Amino acid sequence: MMLNTKFTPQTWPEHPEQATLEGKNKYVGIWIFICSDIVLFASLFATYISLRNKGPAGMQFTSQELFELPLAFVMTMFLLTSSLTSVYAMYHLKNYNFKGVQLWTGVTVLLGLGFLALEIYEFYHYVHIGFGYTQSAFSSAFFTLVGTHGLHVIIGLVWMICLIVRNASRGLNLYNAPKYFVASIYWHFIDVVWVFIFTVVYLMGVLG
Repeated sequence: MMLNTKFTPQTWPEHPEQATLEGKNKYVGIWIFICSDIVLFASLFATYISLRNKGPAGMQFTSQELFELPLAFVMTMFLLTSSLTSVYAMYHLKNYNFKGVQLWTGVTVLLGLGFLALEIYEFYHYVHIGFGYTQSAFSSAFFTLVGTHGLHVIIGLVWMICLIVRNASRGLNLYNAPKYFVASIYWHFIDVVWVFIFTVVYLMGVLG
């Protein structure tokens, strides 16, 4: 199919993200990237688990004293809801509704920004009370793991904002449809990673 073909909801392909060779390459590429990123996060999780509550004698903070489940839960709800809105965006992409794609991608961005704001507040609070990156092996492992995820969130937000802005006047076509789709896959991935962080870092940390 030609990229500049004029479509209607009836003629729009069932899988627009893989209707072209470029789209198929993007689809395969994002999964290769995710597989490599899984290795990265697995290493960070293993490091954190081995160093949790480890530090100099008389270390001031432990995970039970430090982490607050209500805040972590709200952050989790922001990301899980953003994953749902991303699904809505892809539903409209499949049905050739560009306004729906833009709207729900925008809502996803807003929810992601809400999560990021809470994470920045959390980091600021920890540093303010003396739990800084170099305070202990525990703090270094925590900030590296959660901060790496936060960096992935920032990349995803910039990615989606660029898609919204750049394609605002172009409409939906077979050139940009795969870009929205792989961005959605990436966003789901970092949402899944956060579920593991919530469980391993916050939930296990508070409950011991």
